[in-house]
Amino acid sequence: MNIHVIGIGLIGGSMVLDIKEIYPDATIYGIDNNEAHLEEAIALGVVDKASTFDDLVTADFVIVSVPVDVALTVLPKVLDVIGESTIVFEVGSTKKPICEAVANHPRRRNFIATHPIAGTEFSGPSAAIKGLFKGKTNIICEVEKTTFKLQEKALQLFTAIGMRIRYMDPISHDKHIAYVSHLSHISSFMLGKTVINKEKDEQDIFDMAGSGFESTVRLAKSSPAMWTPIFKQNKKQVIETLEEYISNLTQFKDLLVADDYNAIYEEMESVNKIKEILNGITIKK
Repeated sequence: MNIHVIGIGLIGGSMVLDIKEIYPDATIYGIDNNEAHLEEAIALGVVDKASTFDDLVTADFVIVSVPVDVALTVLPKVLDVIGESTIVFEVGSTKKPICEAVANHPRRRNFIATHPIAGTEFSGPSAAIKGLFKGKTNIICEVEKTTFKLQEKALQLFTAIGMRIRYMDPISHDKHIAYVSHLSHISSFMLGKTVINKEKDEQDIFDMAGSGFESTVRLAKSSPAMWTPIFKQNKKQVIETLEEYISNLTQFKDLLVADDYNAIYEEMESVNKIKEILNGITIKK
């Protein structure tokens, strides 16, 4: 089995580590425009060898794990050179622009649009970890546009590394992910900015920062090179979620100004049900 991963970071790297665990005879090839990343990935044992786009003709699987703006140009290039039995999947956080980029490609049937809902705030080959996807959801879009035999090939692989499958159209995916992922990252980045700006005058803020601050601002350590294109591609949905979020923040501030602590209590109590929702998600997994 020949597996090629394009972009050897957290997601692509973790995926091939799991594949090697399940299929020890598989050969993992890496392509990365950062030569240092490629060398590091080989040294860490994340990939076995370097490859080029010309080598993709013999690939069984091609994993495209690059920033979503880069994927728009990389994916058609990959589809141009693969073999008839190669399955290609891209793992980014936006799906509508990606699906549109390959909609009319002659080998669209060799592509399956995926989004594994898994990750950490770290990036690069050293961020790759085994077991990242176990029990995690993998969103698949436009599955009907992938030839059935290759669908089965991909789904078997996803199931083998422990992922749950959920089907969704690209527009719905981008709308929902704006709430549960994209908005979370913006909130974390802007909380970090607020504290950093204030810290110029008050070092005590960081001296007093505890686990609550650390967990809330964790995502602010994420790669801007990855997230800026995501916000660009999902601009409309992200703006809508931000408007709702800002409205809720403003309402909370207004309640404080008005000394309406009963309303503040009720607001927080009503949101406590998020625990039941998250517990339900955990149980399903």
